[in-house]
Amino acid sequence: MVDEPLSAGAVARRLGVAVTTLRTWHQRYGLGPSQHVPGHHRRYTPADLARLEIMRKLTAEGVTPAEAARWATQSPGVAVRLPAGAGTGRDGGGQTIPVGRAGPAARGLARAAMRLDAAVIGDTISHALATNGVIATWEGLLRPVLAGIGERYGATAGLIDVEHLMSRCVSEAFAAVARSGRAAGPARILLSCADEEQHTLPLEALAAALAEAGVAYRMLGARVPVAALVEAVNRTGPAAVVVWSHTRPTADPGQLSALLAVPRRPLLVLAAGPGWRADTLPAGVVRPVDLAEAVSLALAVRDSLDQSTGADRT
Repeated sequence: MVDEPLSAGAVARRLGVAVTTLRTWHQRYGLGPSQHVPGHHRRYTPADLARLEIMRKLTAEGVTPAEAARWATQSPGVAVRLPAGAGTGRDGGGQTIPVGRAGPAARGLARAAMRLDAAVIGDTISHALATNGVIATWEGLLRPVLAGIGERYGATAGLIDVEHLMSRCVSEAFAAVARSGRAAGPARILLSCADEEQHTLPLEALAAALAEAGVAYRMLGARVPVAALVEAVNRTGPAAVVVWSHTRPTADPGQLSALLAVPRRPLLVLAAGPGWRADTLPAGVVRPVDLAEAVSLALAVRDSLDQSTGADRT
């Protein structure tokens, strides 16, 4: 439920449906926005949204749109007696992806993911990135949904198709941010997954956040052997290296020790991700607690180098 009237786009994101679907429900079944202010587009009130929630729930469970609309348009304020078997899915149950305390946008994204609706998934992510930026979108929208998919997979071994589609949509959205925000100047940050680490989305989120902040970087991607990473560091001389590990089996501290021993040692080595244990990290390695801290540390390195370069020129 909401306190203020919403636009069609905002309602679509909350429900996890396309704006064209809302338009169809409006035209065919009268489930449209009821608030009208002269000179402005109509807006959806809390009562409108409640009816649309019923419409979405019933159609998702196999009720015909016409029948679902009949139930949804019952008098506001009267308890709606849903058809037998309808509305039994709970958060984390067989029909939903659990998103914890995440907001309506995350719930809408989870619904779209369950329907494998790539268009709505992409639109939702793109809107969040344009409105809130990379860090807020990752923490408040994407991580809860991805974690919920992982939770469902752990419990049922299902949703592999959902995870693959969702990952592809997230990667495409981050790649678009990285392309649009590519910074000029030398790439002083090197991003790499640990050896045999295949989970790249958090590293892609970091790349997009760096691009958004105007920081140039190089991305090596998944499953980078330590010898290859050392060679890349020696060849390019980055100021900072981020090594991502999602799981304990890929978090070998020896990889970090090897970076600290290279001739062109980076100013900063970051061990990012839940795979790393703080008590096993070599001295001098920093473990950021989240995406925001990783970006902040990268910005600090860049600014330090810029100041040093400026001082050398004077």
